[in-house]
Amino acid sequence: MVSRVRVWLNRTYAENVFFMDQLRRNPSDRAVEIHATHGDPDSPVLAAADTADLEPEGLSPAAYVEFALDLCARRGIDVFVPRLHQAAIVAHRAEFEAVGTALLAPPPEAVAVFQDKAIAYEAVQAIGVPVPPWWRVRDADELVTAVDELEAAGHKACFKPVSGAGGVGFRVVTRAPFSLLHLNGFPGPYVPLDLVVEAMRQAEEPVDWLVMPRLEQPEVSVDCLTGPDNLVRLAVGRTKNGRRRGFTLHEQWLEPARRIAEGFGLHYLSNIQFRMFGDRPVLMDVNTRPAGGLHQLSLCGVNAPWAAVRLALGDDPGEITPPFLGQDYTVVAGPRPLRQFSLPQQRVDSVGLAAEVVSL
Repeated sequence: MVSRVRVWLNRTYAENVFFMDQLRRNPSDRAVEIHATHGDPDSPVLAAADTADLEPEGLSPAAYVEFALDLCARRGIDVFVPRLHQAAIVAHRAEFEAVGTALLAPPPEAVAVFQDKAIAYEAVQAIGVPVPPWWRVRDADELVTAVDELEAAGHKACFKPVSGAGGVGFRVVTRAPFSLLHLNGFPGPYVPLDLVVEAMRQAEEPVDWLVMPRLEQPEVSVDCLTGPDNLVRLAVGRTKNGRRRGFTLHEQWLEPARRIAEGFGLHYLSNIQFRMFGDRPVLMDVNTRPAGGLHQLSLCGVNAPWAAVRLALGDDPGEITPPFLGQDYTVVAGPRPLRQFSLPQQRVDSVGLAAEVVSL
C-alpha cells in the first residue's frame, strides 16, 4: 500500500487553497495530508488544511528554521513548500533532508539573486533577457532625477521596493497636484511627486526603490516547473489584459522564461513575469515560489502542484505539455469557510521554538 504524502505550506497566500485542492485531486489518486501554518487564525489556508497551527511571532530567520525543522520531524513532513523565510530555510536543505523532508524551493544561490530586484535585473540582462530601463534610488534627489529622465523620454514613472512581492509598495508618479480627484472613487496607485519627495525628506531612514517606466499590457506570467538538473519540465504563460485572462505557449514569452529558470536553477515551481516596453516583452519580476494563480493551469488540463510534489519526491514526471489551452476567463471572488474556532495563541519558549499546539 502506498503511503500518504504529507505536505506543509507555511504562511502562504489565501489563494493557495486551490493549490491544496489540486494536491488532493491528484491524477495519481495518492492520499495527501496537508499541514498549514499561518500568523492569521482566520486565514482560509488553515481551514483548508488537515492540520493547522498558528506560527510563532517574532522569531528571527535562524530561530524560524529551528521551528520548521522541529515541525517537519514531529509531523513526518515529506514535502515542505516554504514562503516565509524561504532564503533562510533553503540554506539548511541538508538538515531538512536529514529529517526526511524535501524542500520544494530553489537552492539558496537562486533565491538570493531574486530577492533584490536590482541585482536580478543585472543578472538576467547578463544572460540576454531584456529588462526595462531602471534606477535604484535611496533619496529624494535620486528619485527626481530618475523621474525627470523617464518623463523626458516620454514615459510614466513608477516605483516599487527593491525587495518585496505581490505588488506591495507599487506606485505611479504623477505631476498633478493633490486634489479631490485623488479622493474620488476607489484608491489608485497614482501619487503626486511633490508629496513623495516631501515624505522622503522627512523620513528618518533612506528608501530602497526601483524606479522604472510604467510597462504596458499584456502582462504574461510564465509558470515554470524545473528539475534539480536545471531542465524545465513545464512552462505555460498566463496572460492578463485588463480583466481578461488567458494562456499562451508563444516563444516570445516562454523562451526568456526558460532561459532564466534553467540559467539560475529555479528548481521546482517559479513564476516569471513579463510586460511590454514599446514593442517588445521585458522582464518585470521573478518569484522563486509558486504563483497564487498557478491553479489556473487546471483550465489547460495540468495539475502543476502535484507534478512539483512528484518531482520533489524523486518521481520525475518528465516533460509536461498542456493537452489544450483553456478559453479566456476572468477571476471572481467566492466564499471559503473558516475554522469555527480561532486557533490558540502559541507560546515561544526560551530558546525561541514554538511550543506545540494541539491541532483543531
